[in-house]
This record gives sequence, C-alpha cells and structure tokens, in this order.
Amino acid sequence: MKKNKPVINNAAAYDATMERIDFLMKKGEQQLGAEEAAELRQLALVAESYEKSIYVIPAPKTLEGLIELKMFERQLKQKELAKLLNVGEPKLSQIMSKKRKPDVAFLKALHRQLGIDGNLLLEFA
Repeated sequence: MKKNKPVINNAAAYDATMERIDFLMKKGEQQLGAEEAAELRQLALVAESYEKSIYVIPAPKTLEGLIELKMFERQLKQKELAKLLNVGEPKLSQIMSKKRKPDVAFLKALHRQLGIDGNLLLEFA
C-alpha cells in the first residue's frame, strides 16, 4: 500500500517533520533502509517547500546588494568576481563601496557573466 505524500501546512507539522528528519539522520546513512532513505528524501523536500513558503527573502534594493547576492549564490570572493567580470579589483571595490559609479562595460559584464537582467541593472545604476 502506498503512503500519502506528507504535507506541512503549519508550524506544528513542520516541527514534527523536522523531528522525524532528525531521528532518521541520527541513525546514519549506512543504517537506513531503502524505505527510510526514501522517506527522508521526501520529508526534506516537503520541509524545504514549507520553508520557502514562509521565509521570503526580499530582493536587493541596490546594485551593490544585487552583486553581493550573486557573489553569495556563486560562492565568490570579491577578487574572484573581479576576475570573472574582467575588471580590476580596485574598480570593483570602489563600485561596491559607492565611491564610483558603474560604467556601461561593467554593467554589461554583470549581465553577461552573472545573468542579471539588463533592465534591473539600468534601474539600479
């Protein structure tokens, strides 16, 4: 008989789900049977879906914030980002600290290398 897909629609259900996930994880990957491993995967997906529905991260309101978000998503340091964008580290640092306005070449590099929407870049610049 097939089990119903778990649903989380409140904090109590989320807490119960997290307790079950914790219990399964404490058993260790090697000790889980196929059914428990499948249950763990399913519970993790359901918990993640619930978390995304209640924890909304607001969009950045500045160009610098948008760049920092992309750096975080790609796990880039400022030095690595400068190299990816083909700009000098001092220029990137000045733009990030608002001591220098971004030029068109910089905005193009953000669009091409980081996939940031050009309209959004123009709005912030």
